[in-house]
Amino acid sequence: MSKTRYPRLLGLLPLLGTLLLGGCNMTLLDPKGQVGLDERNLIITATLLMLLVVVPVIFMTLAFAWKYRASNKDATYAPKWNHSTKIEIVVWAVPAIIILFLGIVTYKSTHALDPYRPLESDVKPINVEVVSLDWKWLFIYPDQGIATVNKLVFPANTPVNFRITSDSVMNSFFIPGLGGQIYAMAGMQTKLHLISNENHVYEGISANYSGAGFTGMKFKAIATSQADFDAWVAEVKQSPKQLEQAEYAELSKPSQDNPVELYSSVTPNLFQIIVDKYEGMKPGKPVEHEKKEVAATEGSHSAAGAEE
Repeated sequence: MSKTRYPRLLGLLPLLGTLLLGGCNMTLLDPKGQVGLDERNLIITATLLMLLVVVPVIFMTLAFAWKYRASNKDATYAPKWNHSTKIEIVVWAVPAIIILFLGIVTYKSTHALDPYRPLESDVKPINVEVVSLDWKWLFIYPDQGIATVNKLVFPANTPVNFRITSDSVMNSFFIPGLGGQIYAMAGMQTKLHLISNENHVYEGISANYSGAGFTGMKFKAIATSQADFDAWVAEVKQSPKQLEQAEYAELSKPSQDNPVELYSSVTPNLFQIIVDKYEGMKPGKPVEHEKKEVAATEGSHSAAGAEE
């Protein structure tokens, strides 16, 4: 009975793997943007290089265990054996060569895929300013003078230059089908450059836990033709909503299950205004309550000097 049990269990492993991974979305391995493709190729290359060591070791472990089992009387018995120059050379040289090659590949790819590095293209890029809120995404198109909530539209085959910040806790801006994630932090701005190689609808998410509404912090990123993008911009400009300071103050309040919003105009330089709100958080800069204390102290000193 025991002789047939384990082969049957081994035969069930592929089925078990299919069941466990059946619900997985393999977006990272099937990207539609050049940055995502380069990142996928780096992942695959690094994995294959590491498997050059891992797979032979696994098979050798099984082979050695079988060959030198207690019941195999034909196996060489050498209890005082302790060294083999050939084995030492293989054990150290092969991993060293793989690590060296992997280091070179990773170094070059890291610089080539720097999220702050603009993409080379003959097409003029579009600019999008991203603000992370509780729990929604605000997209500002400074060149078009419009803004949206939880909907990002851009032309395919056109570089998109993102400037990213947060008006709340730290979040992570991530469109898996296009490329890597990057953090959104209050009082700071990060950059990301992406491009879609085809018309496609992507799922965008926050990849950093940020509170109760985190799971609903999703948006659609739609890559379309230039003509359709221009038509969409014209449609947004017909929206009755305008993102002025009062409207933004209301929008920035925490909320869940946020619908798509379109704004035909936006307060000039709103992105920089949001970043500058947290100027006091920077090292060496006094925060608001410290400014008030300093002002009060200076006022009392001035009054005392006047009395004298």
